[in-house]
Amino acid sequence: MELVRLDTLRGKYRFAVFDFDGTLSLIREGWREIMIPFMVEILSGLNPGETDQTIEAHVSEFVDELTGQQTIFQMIRLSEEVAARGVQPEDPKVYKNLFNDRLLSHIEARVKRLKSGKTDPADAVVPGSHAILKALKARDLDLFLASGTDQAYVRQEAALLGIDQYFTGIYGALDNYEDFSKAKLISEILETNELGGDRLLGFGDGYVEIENVAQVNGTAVGVASNEVTKTGINACKRKRLIKAGAALIIPHYLELDPLLHYLYP
Repeated sequence: MELVRLDTLRGKYRFAVFDFDGTLSLIREGWREIMIPFMVEILSGLNPGETDQTIEAHVSEFVDELTGQQTIFQMIRLSEEVAARGVQPEDPKVYKNLFNDRLLSHIEARVKRLKSGKTDPADAVVPGSHAILKALKARDLDLFLASGTDQAYVRQEAALLGIDQYFTGIYGALDNYEDFSKAKLISEILETNELGGDRLLGFGDGYVEIENVAQVNGTAVGVASNEVTKTGINACKRKRLIKAGAALIIPHYLELDPLLHYLYP
């Protein structure tokens, strides 16, 4: 556990907001390695002066910046990149559907193993996920799950992982993408309950949710998870999360006692 900000008000939390993929779930591990080549494939050759390596570096940067938002926003950016190269782009929803087809094919076997019981849900989450959720519920927090993945998939996958039981609400991307955002959810929680941001705790491995929590003066826990090895810190995530305003950085939830001691001094 790495402390980043020492000025965060702690200990009086009423609500906690969790991102899903990479923060709790590992079902979609590898999505980035599918999205970036997909976008490079779309953009390749549109500008004769660009190499695929140059395109990949550029795409990687904006994909990472938008991680945590609904997938459609990454596809809107892809459409803009196509248009900037003088070509009429497809509708962003077309790109999203093409990407989802590739991703769903990538995770199909994982989902089947979870459904059949061949994979233990504990092996398909960031280590210690069930324990942190159980511990926060025991402290009477209302937990919310907010994801950039389509809401139907988030709810299905949360149930497969056995974590849906902990959440008061589970939210994800909608067809009308303007109807949902993590920032809107956070604002609604605080305004409805007439609470300040110091009553909010947030966990995420992406820039967006950490920035959203930090902006309302909540405690933002950056989960710099290594989704492949499940151990150690992902250095790229760590850098982004600190920049976004994370109060502390953790690789997983296995060091639960020190984490709870920090949150409840």
